[in-house]
Amino acid sequence: MSADLRAAGTVPSPSSVGLAAAIIAATEGEPRALTVQVADQAAGRGDGLPAGPLVSEHATLERGLRAWVERQTHQRLGYVEQLYTFGDRDRQADARAGVHTLSVAYLALVREERPAGLAEAAWRNWYRYLPYEDFRKGRPPELDAIEAELLAWAGAPTDAKLRRSRADRLGITFGLNGATWNEERVLERYELLFEAGLIPEAAGNAGPARPGDPTGVPMAFDHRRVLATAIGRLRGKIKYRPVVFELMPPHFTLLQLQRTVEALSGTQLHKQNFRRLVAQQGLVEETEGVTSGTAGRPARLVRFRREVLLERPAPGLRLTPSRRSQ
Repeated sequence: MSADLRAAGTVPSPSSVGLAAAIIAATEGEPRALTVQVADQAAGRGDGLPAGPLVSEHATLERGLRAWVERQTHQRLGYVEQLYTFGDRDRQADARAGVHTLSVAYLALVREERPAGLAEAAWRNWYRYLPYEDFRKGRPPELDAIEAELLAWAGAPTDAKLRRSRADRLGITFGLNGATWNEERVLERYELLFEAGLIPEAAGNAGPARPGDPTGVPMAFDHRRVLATAIGRLRGKIKYRPVVFELMPPHFTLLQLQRTVEALSGTQLHKQNFRRLVAQQGLVEETEGVTSGTAGRPARLVRFRREVLLERPAPGLRLTPSRRSQ
């Protein structure tokens, strides 16, 4: 270490790097995240994401992530992309005082839900942790309680400029004060709830769960923040990349595809408009197969048409919800 750094009082603090994975599947029209039981100093054992530290035996960050996921869940990952690097000084306590912890988060998609492999690993509906994000059946009832508390928080400061700033942020994130709800702002909504002190994690790590908490079930450390980041990224990405097909079986019906897209986006889609959009984009092609063993009429099975990746730079699904109850 140089004398100049010591003299200036800018001695670097030791750092550790953690790896965390938001692993997403879609099963029977529901979005699921793969969770594990994590020891949290504030709340004991609770839901968390597969995670672990980067160690010398890991040649790369991604290899380290895959190793931890397979060890903790027996799940082999396919599609993986880096989400974000979290480096807040107070984001996660380290056993060694003064260690600055970085967390590199990843999004992974699996084609179908598989057994988690270990008793402590389980697939959970992601709306268990963020129930106010699900508009498939209209406006989530949890928003009534959340918005009342947010409005009280926004109006609390005596400084008019700060009150106006908070009101503007509520409009941008939660669609209040005449603004529009944007389904992609999942992380911004979570972070605003954190700043307003309305979620248990704001009290330090996961904190105790409150029965009937409208903000959802807390997760260990900052794992709910990672999950919110993953959901927002995926909601945006399905509009310009065909990543939704990473979650579909090789053959599926158009209704199954619509239910999966609705589950991910948290919106209800108009059936005919959705099918027209899929046809216009040339995203699927029919197979010879049909569904069987159901009470209704057999439906034609389709598959993803991979040629679309060569035909257009942004082959996604730009969604038009059938309704939105604010």
